Amino acid sequence: MKIRNTIKDARGESALFRRRALVGFVLILLGLGGLVGRYVVLQVSRHTEFATRATNNRVKPRAIPPARGLIYDRNGVLLADNVPAFRLEVVPEQVKDMPALLARLGKVVPLDQDDIDAFNKQLKQSRRFDSVPLKMHLTEDEIDRFAVNRWHFPNVDVVPYLTRRYPLGGLFAHVVGYVGRIDADDLQRLDPDRYQGTSHVGRSGVERSYEDVLHGKPGYELLEVNADGRTQHVLETHAPTPGKNLYLSLDVRIQKAAEAAFDGRPGAAVAIDPRNGQVLAMVSVPTFDPNLFVNGISQVDYAALITNPEKPLYNRALRGVYPPGSTVKPFLALGGLELGLRKPSDTVLSVGQFCLPGQKRCYRDDTRGGDGTVDMVTAIEKSTNTYFYKLALDMGIDRLSQWMARFSFGSKTGIDLIGESDGTLPSRAWKSAHSKLPWYPGETVIAGIGQGYWAVTPLQLAHATATLADHGVPYLPRLVLATKGVGEDQRQLLSNPPEPSVIRNPAEWEVINEGMRAVITGGTGKGLNVGFPYAIAGKSGTAERFSRTTDAYNTNRSTAYLAARHRAWFIAYAPADNPQIAVAAVLEQGAWGASAAGPIVRKILDAWLATHDGVIAGATRLPTAAPVAVRPAPVAVGEPQGGAAGPGVEGLPAPASSGDNP
Repeated sequence: MKIRNTIKDARGESALFRRRALVGFVLILLGLGGLVGRYVVLQVSRHTEFATRATNNRVKPRAIPPARGLIYDRNGVLLADNVPAFRLEVVPEQVKDMPALLARLGKVVPLDQDDIDAFNKQLKQSRRFDSVPLKMHLTEDEIDRFAVNRWHFPNVDVVPYLTRRYPLGGLFAHVVGYVGRIDADDLQRLDPDRYQGTSHVGRSGVERSYEDVLHGKPGYELLEVNADGRTQHVLETHAPTPGKNLYLSLDVRIQKAAEAAFDGRPGAAVAIDPRNGQVLAMVSVPTFDPNLFVNGISQVDYAALITNPEKPLYNRALRGVYPPGSTVKPFLALGGLELGLRKPSDTVLSVGQFCLPGQKRCYRDDTRGGDGTVDMVTAIEKSTNTYFYKLALDMGIDRLSQWMARFSFGSKTGIDLIGESDGTLPSRAWKSAHSKLPWYPGETVIAGIGQGYWAVTPLQLAHATATLADHGVPYLPRLVLATKGVGEDQRQLLSNPPEPSVIRNPAEWEVINEGMRAVITGGTGKGLNVGFPYAIAGKSGTAERFSRTTDAYNTNRSTAYLAARHRAWFIAYAPADNPQIAVAAVLEQGAWGASAAGPIVRKILDAWLATHDGVIAGATRLPTAAPVAVRPAPVAVGEPQGGAAGPGVEGLPAPASSGDNP
């Protein structure tokens, strides 16, 4: 066998090795170049981005909600406060099985269905990395139980917060209002930057109307956290700016007296200073406890409120509309003077009924047989329907509605509260918008006594009375007197300039004032001035809740029967020679305006007088035994009105009397 000897090629192997080494070196250089390039990208080009992301893993910002501004009455009595409390919060991002977590947590801290429903609702509205409140206002026992078991729930924490409290409960519920937890609708309209960390927003009353003032500017703090998201250190704190405090024109003493005067009977009252439009009291009865709504009202409590037949949630002072009855008569009389349709000495013969020419339908006085011959002052004093039937007919519905609109009837008064009702001022335009029927003369007649299509709110009537009391000078009704922010030494007063007077001749005001004084000294409100040291001017109104079906007078004179038929009104201002308070009060069920609503107004006036220690500057005190002025009997110059009662005018409901004489 022949063996072949191979000879090694050393030179070729050396060249191959060099080529391989060169390729390897190039690959190493490329790898090092890529590594350096990536390092440059991470550490130089994108340094800020990755440094921020790294910091965010270690540092978490947390919004600090601002303290809500406090609310005081005019004398500094606290009406809405902030008190410290604690709540459970959950970070959804850190929870894999939320139902299981809630089940386990419920064994430590009791969670009712209302808590879970509210949490689930807010969970859908929040970002997953934002903490969501689960249970508000924890008790000390609940805080202790959670602290012992906290290690089981790394994604749940107890967080301090300020919660709203209304120390006077339901006394100011309808006017101050209340706050509630923010929901989906709120998130759509609220500025997300300004409301970071905020869980509550104004829901009604002043709390809602002045939300922008009461809510401040949020701050924030930077927290160093561990891998579980637990706070280790607070690195920086930027304090929030609290909301401004509000000072209302309301007086707690007058408000308490007004509410107590109703003795639980449904109704409303508003008292205004006619010299500046400041609302001194605003009461709606029955009321409710606003504290129930702050951290979420339970279904049981809410059901009890909305099923209550007396509707405690309904703000009667602001939204309740009622026929004003005879309370419109002084305004109508003033219109007769302003429009040149009447002189104070002009008279009408009241024989018990007023008949339209050519019509069989007659409209009654409340006094059987009438009041005889009456002039303007006597007609106001005795609330003589016939006088105002004729005046309204002579005025016509167009001029009547135009004149009454000057007192804000049929429109919002402009008070600084959201949700005010317009009411209804009878007019052709209003009827054409609500009916295809034409305007009938009979509708003008009953509009003259505050019946028919009339509907006013207690606030509207109080504002109109205040305008009349201040010699026709209107001011917008105002609840907020001043604000005060952090660092401000004094309250910042809010201006409320007057508007031009609706009265051209001051002597005309004196006539109306005399008539309203006569109501108190010898008319339907006789006796209401007894014991009050200053002259009161007023007017009663008894508006029927439904029209009569016959022309018969009431034979059942029991208070219970009449109260079921009537709305009882009373308006007044005092002192009559220098008015400084005007009041309107309505009882939803009252036998007669003067006897049912009159005492409510008197108690409000007594409380107001007590706030002045019984001394009113610029007003004349009455003598101990005030003599009743005797005026000469008026001489009839108007045509007598009479006729038999008959069927109603077509398209016109049977007229209801608006007399005030029991």
